[in-house]
Amino acid sequence: MNEERLRRIQQALRDEKLDAWFFADFKGTDPIALHVLALHERPLVTRRWFYVIPAQGEPVRICHRIEPHSLDSLPGSIAFYGRWQEWQEKVKSALQGCKRVACQYFPSGIVPALGRLDAGLAEFLRTTGVELVSSGDLVAQFEVTLSLGQEAGHYRAMEVLLDTVEMAFKKVRKVLGGSGLLTEYALQLEMMAHMRKAGLTTSAPPIVAVGPHAADPHYEPQPLTSSAIRPDELLLLDLWAKEAEEGAVYADITWCGWTGSHVPADVAETFRIVAAARDAGIAKALEAAKGPICGWEVDRATRDVIEKAGYGQYFIHRTGHSIFTDDHADGANMDDFETHDTRRLLPMTLFSIEPGIYFPGKYGIRSEVNVLVKEGAAEVTGKKQTELPALLA
Repeated sequence: MNEERLRRIQQALRDEKLDAWFFADFKGTDPIALHVLALHERPLVTRRWFYVIPAQGEPVRICHRIEPHSLDSLPGSIAFYGRWQEWQEKVKSALQGCKRVACQYFPSGIVPALGRLDAGLAEFLRTTGVELVSSGDLVAQFEVTLSLGQEAGHYRAMEVLLDTVEMAFKKVRKVLGGSGLLTEYALQLEMMAHMRKAGLTTSAPPIVAVGPHAADPHYEPQPLTSSAIRPDELLLLDLWAKEAEEGAVYADITWCGWTGSHVPADVAETFRIVAAARDAGIAKALEAAKGPICGWEVDRATRDVIEKAGYGQYFIHRTGHSIFTDDHADGANMDDFETHDTRRLLPMTLFSIEPGIYFPGKYGIRSEVNVLVKEGAAEVTGKKQTELPALLA
């Protein structure tokens, strides 16, 4: 971590009215700390280390004496410990005068992505008189904000994903109109090949789910057990990918189609409700361009639509997730269901909005878009699906 990044962190601490940011790691227990502090390439480290960045003044590095070089890449004074009593003394000294201290934790364990500080260490920190504050918004600011180059790469990846959906729908139309056989797994392979040919990479193949399988939000088609895509069923495609270069950012979308010539009224109505919920979530997210909006508020705006329509029990997951170089990243999630995410939607952060209604044993419908918040603006980064296409002409 260089001096310029340190100055930015300290300014952010002052802006948030925090006195310090506390980091601790033991054999990789806090990957967020390793990313924020750029400790990706380090010497052998088998002992716990601590690092305190104050809002004002010099940071403090605390390392075990047998591993004095653990934090050589970081600015600040250095203190060493051997006995356990010594690290406690050093940490207490480093936090002297601090009242509100950020760390990787979330009150009551509600947001597990931030739960990196172990309970025992938290107990000790509180004995020093400090109030522990979640570092969630700081993590988002320094870990998942897009550069202009990353923004451009995301848009390019989004175009490929949208084109992949069109390719997949055309393939299904062709097979349904002829005498061939196409399975979920075979279509998945064709979609993967299409994305790779366009220069994208992904952490996992897309979801291709037909009929009852579409009611499973994380269904994975298998070579020997995937279903054939036959007429008059719901087809769900969920795909995510990014460009291959270092630092590229994901795009992630879900589209649905009907494999018959006419969409049944109940299925069309389900799609209408899902799309209305998605649009309500988008509208709430776009308010982040004007003032603070938290992830839970987007989920609540989306979920209210589905609950008022009488289908709340069939919406079984959060509304959306943070997106960065990992498809599920460390920024705010759109969530007032699995968690109560009070992290803010910060400028130059990206996330999905993807409500769904799932009827076990029948079908499920999900519609997913990505939203990018900017300074004074926010936008959907790709197309919104506005109707459920009938794929059998």
